[in-house]
Amino acid sequence: MGLSEQILAQRNDGVWERLQSADRFWNVFRKEQINPTEAVNVSNESLGKTDWDLVICGGTLGILLGAACTKLGWRVALIERGILKGREQEWNISRQELQTFIELELLTESELNQAIATEYNPARIGFLGGEELWVKDVLNIGVDPVFLLAKLKEKFLQAGGQLLEQTPFTKATVYNDGVLVEAGEFKLTTGLLVDGMGHFSPIVKQARKGIKPEGICVVVGSCAEGYQENSTGDLIYSFTPIINQCQYFWEAFPARDGRTTYMFSYLDAEPARPNLEWFMDEYLRLLPQYQNIELSQLDFKRFLFGFFPAYRQSPLHLTWNRILTIGDSSGSQSPVSFGGFGAMVRHLQRLTSGIDEAIKSDCLKSKDLALLQPYQPNISVTWLFQKTMSVGINEKVNLNQINDLMNGVFAVMNHLGDDVLKPFLQDVIQFAPLARTLPLVNPKLVLPILPKVGINGLLDWSIHYLNLALYSGFYPLGKSIQPLVNYLSPTQQYYYHRWLDAWKYGSGGDFHVNKY
Repeated sequence: MGLSEQILAQRNDGVWERLQSADRFWNVFRKEQINPTEAVNVSNESLGKTDWDLVICGGTLGILLGAACTKLGWRVALIERGILKGREQEWNISRQELQTFIELELLTESELNQAIATEYNPARIGFLGGEELWVKDVLNIGVDPVFLLAKLKEKFLQAGGQLLEQTPFTKATVYNDGVLVEAGEFKLTTGLLVDGMGHFSPIVKQARKGIKPEGICVVVGSCAEGYQENSTGDLIYSFTPIINQCQYFWEAFPARDGRTTYMFSYLDAEPARPNLEWFMDEYLRLLPQYQNIELSQLDFKRFLFGFFPAYRQSPLHLTWNRILTIGDSSGSQSPVSFGGFGAMVRHLQRLTSGIDEAIKSDCLKSKDLALLQPYQPNISVTWLFQKTMSVGINEKVNLNQINDLMNGVFAVMNHLGDDVLKPFLQDVIQFAPLARTLPLVNPKLVLPILPKVGINGLLDWSIHYLNLALYSGFYPLGKSIQPLVNYLSPTQQYYYHRWLDAWKYGSGGDFHVNKY
């Protein structure tokens, strides 16, 4: 009997059963061909009058967009398969991103302060055999999802939005002039359908045609009371070499009801990969060493586990008109991040204004909506980083190769200062910091990874790196012609703003150190 079964199976909160269920899904996901059901079909007929401008499927993060769009006056219906409420575990983010709620007038300053459950400083970065680094004001805010979603839900309903809870999405039919959405007992007609149902959305499954992801991030963790030290956090930390073809990374931060610790690893979806119970066993085995505490001293409040797929074909561009993916459904998050709340908040303002313009100008064909989830070279270049932090199932490597490389890279970035280090820690890759960092990394650390990256991989990365430089130049150039935009048609303005957003976000131009 492993540690997971010893500890989780004794609890009466159903966590052991949920872990077993998640493992069954993980086993099927990596061992079998996924045959998606038909969630979307197309009709050449006209639908006629629509009841809604926007129907959003997936309420947990969809409520962010729903609240913003109802504030602009659009008729919005939000479908949620369960009850729309926040989870107990805080969402970690930096204060800069939270200003989006103020700028979109979704929260007042007072409400935003109420939404912040925890705040800590500093945070640690460290890898086996190297020097530890400490930074401030990076992902150090814990947002209370229960308060945040309840407040946004309240404002959404007050503004005229309709919320359909315990209403799972069934299917959608795309007509020439709208979409018929079937969910539970309801049939809704809308001009635009937004899929916010996450990585495993039925719409996404159909669009991806059952192909396996190129990358997986497996995460296990817990929140517990009993830690003696709980005033600082870890952004990324490792203290072990490669074990069973996995490099374990850790993160930790204070929570309102204890301390949250995660162990995560980057891998592929090969059938031989371990199951989630095995990772949880490893987490519990190593947690005492990581936090210098015995398991018997901890009062576990909850356990967390899951896996996050990442596809090279991202963001996902649908072939259907009038359907847009957002958040994890779009695959627009970096392959080295968990996506979710932070990624959604970062793009919320861009998506809100883009959807507003798309509806006004009737730019709702698939080619139009593709510009709302554009290619971003600063995300594409991170595939190389994900590759360097993972190990193939049959790959033979120096067991400390990843730690050595991470120590070398972070030492250079720390030497170059916050303008280089902080964007990278928040998953924002910018050309100038990257160009300053790469030449200073010890070649002896880089050479061992070249064979596994391969010539094609390097060429592919080089194209994204070049595009990152181009986007960094296009963005200020694009802004300089903004006074001329008023002379364009609404459709032309829509396209101009989408390209400007693509250059801005694709170059990391939306991020500024110490902006707030």
